Amino acid sequence: MDRLVAYEKALNTWAKWVDTNVNPAKTMVFFQGVSPDHNNGSDWGEDKARYCEGQKQPVSGPNYPAGPHPAELVVEKLLRGIQKPVYLLNVTALSQLRKDGHPSVYGHGGHNDMDCSHWCLPGVPDTWNQLLYALLLQFYN
Repeated sequence: MDRLVAYEKALNTWAKWVDTNVNPAKTMVFFQGVSPDHNNGSDWGEDKARYCEGQKQPVSGPNYPAGPHPAELVVEKLLRGIQKPVYLLNVTALSQLRKDGHPSVYGHGGHNDMDCSHWCLPGVPDTWNQLLYALLLQFYN
């Protein structure tokens, strides 16, 4: 089965569960967006780059040159259709701009590449946690 089709099916199952079981008066639902991969340096204008190896600077400019991650469209479609409030932590764009912003060892069959998002500290997951914390502070202040 195609990965995006499987992802959409899984998210639809999750959305049905949220709509059926979550009471918004008692529970807030957060959804973290897609963590992108950086498999090809040509995606950010460096044809000779291999993955994030040796990459120390973020992609320049406000947009990722290769365009949006395909799974972002799946998430956007799902969130337009869900009935209960879900707060999207849209980490995709900021993670795309960090060439080390991907969980490489945990994707694509778990091969032994460097897990850049955790080894290059402060890592991208630290930023995701800060975004969640800031959102929680907004709701509780």
